[in-house]
Amino acid sequence: MRTFSSRSVILLAVIVLSFALGAFTTYTYSVQITKEQVQAASAISGLSFTDPEIDDMLSSLDNFRSAYDELRQADIPNALPPALQFNPLPMGFPLHTDKVPAVFRPADEVSLPENLSDLAFYSIQDLASLIRTRKISSENLTRFFLDRLKKYDKDLHCVITLTEELALEQARKADAEIAAGNYRGLLHGIPYGAKDLLATRNYLTTWGAMPYKDQSFGYDATVIQKLEAAGAVLVAKLTLGALAMGDVWFGERTRNPWNTETGSSGSSAGSASAVAAGLVPFAIGTETLGSIVSPSTTCGVTGLRPTFGRVSKFGAMALSWSMDKIGPITRYAEDAAIVFEAIYGPDGQDMSVIDAAFNYDYREDPKKLRIGYLAEAFASSRFRAQDSISLQVLRDLGYELVPITLPELPNIRFILTAEAAAAFDELTRSDRDDLMVRQGKGAWPNTFRSGRMIPAVEYIQANRLRSRLIEQMDDLFEDIDLYVHPSWGNNSLTITNFTGHPCVVVPNGFQDNGLPSSISFTGSLFGEADLLRFAETFQQATNFHTQHPEWVKD
Repeated sequence: MRTFSSRSVILLAVIVLSFALGAFTTYTYSVQITKEQVQAASAISGLSFTDPEIDDMLSSLDNFRSAYDELRQADIPNALPPALQFNPLPMGFPLHTDKVPAVFRPADEVSLPENLSDLAFYSIQDLASLIRTRKISSENLTRFFLDRLKKYDKDLHCVITLTEELALEQARKADAEIAAGNYRGLLHGIPYGAKDLLATRNYLTTWGAMPYKDQSFGYDATVIQKLEAAGAVLVAKLTLGALAMGDVWFGERTRNPWNTETGSSGSSAGSASAVAAGLVPFAIGTETLGSIVSPSTTCGVTGLRPTFGRVSKFGAMALSWSMDKIGPITRYAEDAAIVFEAIYGPDGQDMSVIDAAFNYDYREDPKKLRIGYLAEAFASSRFRAQDSISLQVLRDLGYELVPITLPELPNIRFILTAEAAAAFDELTRSDRDDLMVRQGKGAWPNTFRSGRMIPAVEYIQANRLRSRLIEQMDDLFEDIDLYVHPSWGNNSLTITNFTGHPCVVVPNGFQDNGLPSSISFTGSLFGEADLLRFAETFQQATNFHTQHPEWVKD
């Protein structure tokens, strides 16, 4: 049996396969596939076939290619999901569906500060108290944050679009309702920002990418709808790294408020930067493989990546249908709980959403939680000094930290590549990917092109191994409720983004260069209530989340 292994043959195979499968064109082929093309193409997959086997395959391959040609004539927008839905639940998982209203810590009596600039870093609870007692109007608070966005964005580049007209309209509506005794809850009249991959009617939704910078939709994403129903006020569409990678978008690089010579990481770059700088009380971010955790770490804020299937993705740019997640970025852990309470749950639009209870109650004793920790990961953590102090804080609070080991991560990262290539199929085939600011081996255009070479069989096999990984993680959570781990430098972030487990990242100190550090808490599926109560307990014992860059306090 003949095999193909030399680099020259592989290179030839890539070129031949591109044309043989029509990966980068919409032309209809009339030339039949040849034996030599099949031989070259099979080498990319690490396979080899005899000449008689290839002869038998040729007519089927011609039929496949005709089907591809027909497929590429169809209108398949990014918003159209595949019929296959990822479900993170292992067999026999006890899903809790009985819901009760969330109970948040009552706010202390709050007064307007002598220096109104201090409002920039008030918690949602404190701002809500001021609005509810009509010590400040939602309109005045909204104008306050709009002014800050205008003032500091020239340095941070965290805003794509100010939604000023909409914001003032929503704020005036909130004031009228509250004056009439119709108070909707803690988010009523509170300004916020949304990552600009969430559709908003009457405003552009650019996905941070040059090919889509003039794009708009005639509807609101479900998350935007739910926040409007809660009375929140949208003041800005915030930056993201183009098509949800990094912190470089078509306008500029989003900056870190702690050092504007550095970026804010990504892809929820603007959401984390704006919250850290006190330009909005909270923002909405998304994560596929680190896009809430990483910028929250870099900017020193609190980020919640919920369980996959918790929050509807309707109206959000699709990158990976089986991995995309939407969550809040805040300064306080309980603020994240307040926002999450408003946005979670099914909407009848995103069929991957699972109707499970949240049931946050600050009165429940978080000391009852069983806590694991990745001992080996902490030994080599990038934030080793800060993490050591954080672990001691948890021990001083009375927690017994049980060492755990995560299961081995199979080599399945190309699942994301395959899904992303499908999500942006039209961009690749139209050659409009050349408009992207970032190019090169590590950029999206090359990733999308490379993803065309992933065989469907391997994609399915990888997802079968993913099912095993989900079962292994379920076994891990038989003995613990959540575990503590470094935010970077270990497999937890990757594993749990593939298995769908929730994570909360909180600031835990500062590095020698003055930039923030963080620590992460990962919980069982649909365990956000436990995670956020645990994070709140940690923050009550520390003050890192209350520290802010000096230059944005004016």
